[in-house]
Amino acid sequence: MQNILFIVLGLVLLITGGNWLLKSAVALSLKLSIPKIVIGMTVVSFATSAPELIVSIKSALEGFPDLALGNVVGSNIANLGLVLAVTIILGSIDVNKSFYTTDWPVMMLASILFFAFIYFDGVLLRYEGIIMVVLLFLFLVYLLRFQKPAVIDELPEDDRPLPAYQIVLFLGLGGIALWGGSELLISGAVGLAENYGVSERVIGVTVVSVGTSIPELAASIIAVIKKEKAISLGNLIGSNIFNILAVLGITSIITPIKVMDQGLLENDIFWMLGISFLILPLVFFPKGLRLGWRDGLVLAIVYLTFVYFTIT
Repeated sequence: MQNILFIVLGLVLLITGGNWLLKSAVALSLKLSIPKIVIGMTVVSFATSAPELIVSIKSALEGFPDLALGNVVGSNIANLGLVLAVTIILGSIDVNKSFYTTDWPVMMLASILFFAFIYFDGVLLRYEGIIMVVLLFLFLVYLLRFQKPAVIDELPEDDRPLPAYQIVLFLGLGGIALWGGSELLISGAVGLAENYGVSERVIGVTVVSVGTSIPELAASIIAVIKKEKAISLGNLIGSNIFNILAVLGITSIITPIKVMDQGLLENDIFWMLGISFLILPLVFFPKGLRLGWRDGLVLAIVYLTFVYFTIT
């Protein structure tokens, strides 16, 4: 019971901390007159991936590398199989042309690169992490130079300036909440794994990954209920790219990540590659550049099948 309480409290702190960090980051960039396009692609992406990043770094440093890897692999599967599925079951979305010209190819490239780095030796080394972060930087530069019109502001209501003391307060509280939340989440997840005799990897790809995908899920459902533009496919794909290249890249630069549970290489990573690839035919069939409730059901069934085979 204590472990579940730690996990729930940890997730609440991570989500709240990420939100505070986002608020302060947007307000700070407005104060410094940084263009909105730069904020959206760097500051906001980084802030919304902060829970995954903090959890992965702490897990790897504390000797639980499978939690770090499972968190990212599971998060990527959950973003498409759970968050996107729920969104398009509630209301269909139109897909931008940038999906097949930029977003999907880069996500597949990042996924295959991660697979190549870790599958053969079971370790994500420091130089491999550097390659991933450099690739992310090049991707951001490309977006800023050539894809400006494709970037949509998802949260215009958050774009309000704050006084300096509030920015500092939100920044400080956000940092403390992320740190405390990661401590509680890792402690609860490891305790739960020990109690039920399952590996940290299984907890990572199920409980932890769904927890760190909750902000995206909440935003999607709220957008659909308000009949506003639902969270875009581009944003979820962007989150997956960021999870691999930034979260795993930065974590492996700080400390190389070694696979402890072979299930990650024999099972999880193939599910991640499979569901990432599946998005392409779903977008084009039966109606071009559109995702509807039938596609959502397919993704949800794939996700539930993944969870079933991972837990059993």
